[in-house]
Amino acid sequence: MTFANVGTLEAVPGKRDELVEILTRRSPDLAEAGCLLYEVGVSEEQPDTVFVAELWTSAEAHQASLGLESVQSAIQEARPLLSGQMGGFRFDVVGSPLRDRPGDA
Repeated sequence: MTFANVGTLEAVPGKRDELVEILTRRSPDLAEAGCLLYEVGVSEEQPDTVFVAELWTSAEAHQASLGLESVQSAIQEARPLLSGQMGGFRFDVVGSPLRDRPGDA
């Protein structure tokens, strides 16, 4: 079942764009690990917040990706830019109006 992880990362004031640069670097490893979508966004209403929406082939694929060397390296590089405030939610995707449901003809 497809797995979604949607969250927010609070950057240290003035460091949001540096965090965005790290999070948006091209990473073929993510696709190979089962990442179907990884979108990073910002809002001027929350100038130190970075929004991330991820879609994975499974929760297990998401968890396994955290062990990739490239992901660990990005985490280490991003850590000093983070304030420590994070939020979000995770869920199993059950359908979409953009594609057929499994078993539909």
